Amino acid sequence: MIEYRVIKEEELTKELFKDFIRHQVVNDCWRREEGKWVIKPDPFIDDWTPQEYEFLVTCLKNTIRTGGFVYGAFSDGKLKGFTSVEAEIFGGENRYADLTCIHVSEDMRGMGIGRELFQADRQWAKEHGAKKLYISAHSAVETQAFYKKMGCAEAKEYRQEHVEQEPYDCQLECEV
Repeated sequence: MIEYRVIKEEELTKELFKDFIRHQVVNDCWRREEGKWVIKPDPFIDDWTPQEYEFLVTCLKNTIRTGGFVYGAFSDGKLKGFTSVEAEIFGGENRYADLTCIHVSEDMRGMGIGRELFQADRQWAKEHGAKKLYISAHSAVETQAFYKKMGCAEAKEYRQEHVEQEPYDCQLECEV
């Protein structure tokens, strides 16, 4: 059974992630070429180093400190999925809330955890005045398939800081 709940700042340590498996084998990614989205081979393995987990903990703590949302999925008390949404609303009429991360442990993918986390993000964003979630999403074919299932489409306006940080990400939005 999966327990879903808000993660508190004091829980956020590298130890919280000891049973979380970030590993993802990527073969194909979406790329924008001449104004069109195409699938291109770009094989690599996405996995986080200890330093990247430290950075993640720092970022998630900052999200909480600034009024944002950090939410987790736990199996037998072990973190198996998590998501975060920043408190700031941006984008003028679009009134975006920035979904900064959503990840499910490799050993728990395909069980509906991502969908539950995403729905919690939508609900939280709506309750905090957003009209849409904004997602700067990994361009892997599998990742994009998940977001399409969740009802996401290409963002009407891009957040430039995300484009500059991750130029190969797909900039998406979803109604809340």
